Amino acid sequence: MDETTTPAAAGLRRAPKGMAWIPGGTFLMGSEDFYPEERPVHPVAVDGFFLDVHPVTVAAFRRFVQDTGHLTLAERPLDPARYPDADPALLVPGSLVFRQTPGPVPLDDYRRWWEYVPGANWRHPEGPGSTLDGRELHPVTHVAHQDALAYAAWAGKDLPTEAEWEYAARGGLEGATYAWGDDFTPRGRRMANTWHGDFPWRPDTPTGRPGTTPVGRYPAGGHGLHDMTGNVWEWTADHYTTRHPDAPAKPCCVPRNPRNQHGAPGPDGFARRTIKGGSHLCAPSYCLRYRPAARQGESEDTSTCHLGFRCIRRRL
Repeated sequence: MDETTTPAAAGLRRAPKGMAWIPGGTFLMGSEDFYPEERPVHPVAVDGFFLDVHPVTVAAFRRFVQDTGHLTLAERPLDPARYPDADPALLVPGSLVFRQTPGPVPLDDYRRWWEYVPGANWRHPEGPGSTLDGRELHPVTHVAHQDALAYAAWAGKDLPTEAEWEYAARGGLEGATYAWGDDFTPRGRRMANTWHGDFPWRPDTPTGRPGTTPVGRYPAGGHGLHDMTGNVWEWTADHYTTRHPDAPAKPCCVPRNPRNQHGAPGPDGFARRTIKGGSHLCAPSYCLRYRPAARQGESEDTSTCHLGFRCIRRRL
């Protein structure tokens, strides 16, 4: 056992408040059964670490902003030089907001349900006029990668790598499809805040509308972690690559604590980071990514109504 697989080796006798200890180990990362970017399955070793029990909440992010005066990327004016092909009318502070369609639409054009909304940000999740009333314990959203990093630094933490995140999400269930096993709704029970119903127009919710839910509403996984599946996508530290590396030729060469520090930029030319976990907008008919192995690339400068983060602490 590596010395960093015990809490004492990390400099603590017990987990910091709001965090869970994830003992280190080796696991099979990725999946061969769903999307191409999840392949190939390959062994990875990680050292032990502490991870936030749930995504960073609105209340926690508000304390950070009050203490530091941080202005999120969605609240800052856009630089026209970085967006030469953009409509000048849209070069104002804002963020991406999901718009429920009035009826069925083809699923090959995301612009039918995504809209850049001036004035949308973490304080106003649906745009001007919307508030955070009653959402203090919801995951904070509309945070770009640099906003997540700024919060993590303030809290004395970091963002997890993709390998750390996936290892924690699996909760010791090697090869299981979901964080809780292979049955999406065991005994009919919903295990996470994902899209049930007809995407993107008719969600099966009490209100008839999709949205985030308070953290911890759904069962915890094997390490006591909540919302590793659904609710909001989560930023990781890693740059995005379109596939995993091949498995090592020899057992002695299993990568340990891998970190992707380079990746191909997206179509817009911006660097992309890996996001994990899926969100309340993930539906089996469109985005079956509410699984530990699932992954997507997101531009560092992007913020949306379904993207948040949680933090890691490796050592003191």
